[in-house]
Amino acid sequence: MIKHIVTFRFKGTDEERKEVAEKFAEALRKLPEQIEELFSIEVGLNVNPAESWDLVLTATAASLEDVAKYSAHPAHVAAVQIIAPYKESRACVDYVY
Repeated sequence: MIKHIVTFRFKGTDEERKEVAEKFAEALRKLPEQIEELFSIEVGLNVNPAESWDLVLTATAASLEDVAKYSAHPAHVAAVQIIAPYKESRACVDYVY
């Protein structure tokens, strides 16, 4: 099993960043019912004003190949388009558990 963890930092005002994070989170939470390779996804918005990351997602899949299929799936690609104009930074870790 693979745990796929991604953090995002968005551009814009605090209000814009929160709005885009909420829209993105809503789209991400729908993905397990649309993508068979994705077992689960958990999405959180940062509530700590001392930190600069806006959103984190934790997804599970059977293999790195399934993570790649999830990433290329049209539903995921559409979700990523929500943040395209706002994405400042992204960090990712995939590990076996």
